[in-house]
Amino acid sequence: MALTNVTNLANLTLFAALVVILTLIMIKAAEQVAYPLTGYFSNLVSDYLEANQKLTPFYTHTPDIDGVKAAMAARDSFNTPRIALVNALNKQYETVKASDLVTANIQSLANSKTYTVTTAHQPNLFTGPLYFIYKIAHTIALSRSLEKQVPGAKFVPLYYMGSEDADLDELGFVNIGGQKLVWQTKQIGAVGRMLVDAELLSLIKLIEGQIGVSVHGVAWVNLLKQSFTIGKTIAQATLEIVHHLFGAYGLVVVQPDSPELKSLFTSVIEKELTTGFSNNAVQQTIKNLSVHYKVQAAGRAINLFYLQGNKRERIVQTDAVYEVTALGLSFTKDQILTDVQNNPANYSPNVILRGVFQETILPNIAFIGGGGELAYWLELKEVFADAAVPFPVLLLRNSFLLVPAKQALQLQKMHINTVNLFKGRPQVIIDSFVKANSVHHLQINTQIAAIEAQYALIKEQAAAIDASLVDHIEALSHKQAQKLLQVQKKMLRAEKRKYEAEQQQITKIMEQLFPGGSLQERTENIADWYKIYGTHFVSAIVENSDDFSKGFTLLYLND
Repeated sequence: MALTNVTNLANLTLFAALVVILTLIMIKAAEQVAYPLTGYFSNLVSDYLEANQKLTPFYTHTPDIDGVKAAMAARDSFNTPRIALVNALNKQYETVKASDLVTANIQSLANSKTYTVTTAHQPNLFTGPLYFIYKIAHTIALSRSLEKQVPGAKFVPLYYMGSEDADLDELGFVNIGGQKLVWQTKQIGAVGRMLVDAELLSLIKLIEGQIGVSVHGVAWVNLLKQSFTIGKTIAQATLEIVHHLFGAYGLVVVQPDSPELKSLFTSVIEKELTTGFSNNAVQQTIKNLSVHYKVQAAGRAINLFYLQGNKRERIVQTDAVYEVTALGLSFTKDQILTDVQNNPANYSPNVILRGVFQETILPNIAFIGGGGELAYWLELKEVFADAAVPFPVLLLRNSFLLVPAKQALQLQKMHINTVNLFKGRPQVIIDSFVKANSVHHLQINTQIAAIEAQYALIKEQAAAIDASLVDHIEALSHKQAQKLLQVQKKMLRAEKRKYEAEQQQITKIMEQLFPGGSLQERTENIADWYKIYGTHFVSAIVENSDDFSKGFTLLYLND
């Protein structure tokens, strides 16, 4: 339900009406920029959004309502382990006081007319970058929309936690208030299995010092303290904080690092170990895809890891032996197949097989991911086909740029269109501003073109006399044009000195909106905004999320 479409609060539930009112308080206006125009998305993603025919061989369903309906039909013909999934989720939520809507959604997954809309992400520290929040909000928005468009079906928003990821360098830090806070733990291996320790609690103390001066800041710190307690796994703590933020919307969190869920995947694990099918399937796709695009994930001969405690290490086959060298383990074929049956939780899919595991255990029809995620999913169609698992609709996650009222007003006073901020570095914006506001004509392109035309006539005249003179005249023309361009740059530089205050202001605004020259959503944490708006922030993101991504959304905030 987009903010601009809200016209009748009387028709909404009390909770929904309250959410809309709070959103109206926070958001002044919204506008969208086409993703390709932002310059932050690859050619592959842009081509996918524009339905370029070069990519049609690499996905099964179109990213629209027709594609969703086709995905539902494919899902209906697959034997999704619904009862086992419900039982596993009930077990995972035993220590969480789930909302009534989450409880109802979990139970509904046993019904063949219930489907999930899924996003996946690792358990980044304290939710990590803002796009973690945006991905989840998108699942909620799409689920709501589909229930209106497909009567008789139920759609459950779901967050699939990639808790087996072992890249602490990527996951073990958070940026708050422009400061990078790093978890200096000595633990290694799967981050989701790591335990909250004193080093982690010290980070919460630092956060409290930064944002604890505001009421909402105190609330966020208390939530961190409540979720991240000594001895609790990072996966469990992440489940609790995500439930606190999105439980009222019915979001279900699944932790796939579970013996019950891994046991549903043993046939695919066995096929991978005995045939290496996923690598065989993905290599031809990679070859075809790389003709036009950069390949995201290359895969390995066996796309599985072995989990032991917190350690997650590669499985490598040498002749008839399967080895996990880093753990000192070695198996014959019969031994490893027996181990799969007895200890399925020890086996962890890598990026090539992770999606197949996800779609095996969930009644899923749509996957929402970032540009990088879509890039590697587009490599996997044949892997899914060989595993006989339905391939979902792929959707680019929603993106937001949050523009505080102060910055928006400054840009308005300088007549700078916020959309143009995507065009490049601060210097590009400054140059455009000076050219637009100067009383002098700073461009001499017409004069350069006229001089080049004169040289072209001279070259034609000289060629008729001696062809060897042509290269010399072309060199003179190029040299003269370069000198004139240098003059133009000096004119602009001299004029820019008259706008020193505006330059500083633009540079400051760009750093606030694009910290470190990157997208805001890839850098900042929810804490920076929760401290100002509290739960209103989450509701505003949910209410302004698209179902099928239409563009990069700019949200102009009230004071």
